[in-house]
Amino acid sequence: MELELTSDQEFFAETTRKFLEDKASVTELRARRHDPVGFDGDYWRQGAELGWTSLLVSEPDGGGSISGRGVADLALVGFEFGRHAAPGPLVGNNVVAGALSELGTAAQKAEWLPGLLGGERLAAWALAEPRPNDRLGEVLVEATPKGDRYVVSGTKQPVESADQSALLLVVARSPEGLVQLLVPTDSPGVSVGAMGGVDLSRRFGSVTLDHVELPASAVLGDAADAERAVEHQLELAIVLELAEMVGAMDKALEITIEWAFNRYSFGRPLASYQELKHRFADMKIWLEASHALADEAARAVQDRSPGAIEIVSGAKAYVSAKGPELVQDCIQMHGGIGVTFDHDLHLYLRRVVLGSKLWGTAADHRNRLTTILEQREGVR
Repeated sequence: MELELTSDQEFFAETTRKFLEDKASVTELRARRHDPVGFDGDYWRQGAELGWTSLLVSEPDGGGSISGRGVADLALVGFEFGRHAAPGPLVGNNVVAGALSELGTAAQKAEWLPGLLGGERLAAWALAEPRPNDRLGEVLVEATPKGDRYVVSGTKQPVESADQSALLLVVARSPEGLVQLLVPTDSPGVSVGAMGGVDLSRRFGSVTLDHVELPASAVLGDAADAERAVEHQLELAIVLELAEMVGAMDKALEITIEWAFNRYSFGRPLASYQELKHRFADMKIWLEASHALADEAARAVQDRSPGAIEIVSGAKAYVSAKGPELVQDCIQMHGGIGVTFDHDLHLYLRRVVLGSKLWGTAADHRNRLTTILEQREGVR
């Protein structure tokens, strides 16, 4: 989280924090462990009233941000989501709403934005595909022109809250290149299968598109500019995922520091042992570096910096590597109690491990950075 927030941002973050403490308590998360949705509809609608769904949408379209920098404001929500291991499709819903606001026609906005902004309807961004294209792989779903229509076939997975969403923003490949299509989930040929997941409160599905026919009006934005739009949306998704991961890391270390000062061994608190002090120092460095990298990534994406792709990939590579290690160390500090289901630490470990695999692993982003550098230096 940014070191210096405006008074409005502080109030916004505090409001979100108090709401999640009340509505997304650990007790509530555990009670909904086997719930196919993972959260109550009123919870998401009330979150929408707080502004969770509108920060990337322009004011003329019914949205608006707290500080004039919607990505940074939304990252504050993501951070609190991570600290509470909160449910809800924060990433996908906002990516789709932001894309509609920026690229959509008046008719597309009128049809979908009011429901998304009010929290009555959910949307999912369908980018990833089955292995090996589930992270930063190729887009293989086909969108074949057929007169004035498109026929879409293929599989998208994992797609967050696919089974609960009214709309899918599907990234497909046409003969001319990438194309983004607005696909209502009740369209003939669309089917969704539930997928298992490590996170107790987030739900994912596998979407099969079996010769789904869509009108040309389903295309979002200019097809010639689709690749750039998809890259920006990917950067947004990564920034929000990073915010959630850093929030979960922050909470896990907070719990562990409190435990180390309160737990005594041989008449001394655990925190007083030199070896553990060194481990805490390492974890604190990892956490602060992750904060800084996530914040810089949010700024770069907000400003659409020419170097945003490198900053975002660098941040994702680092946090995806250090995040799981930090929380695993926290669990080790707790000893046997840390590996039990009754302890809360695993909730944050699950959030961090999931985030480290979504939108590209550490290895994926290191390879991406290597490719960028090789292209820049003319290496073949």
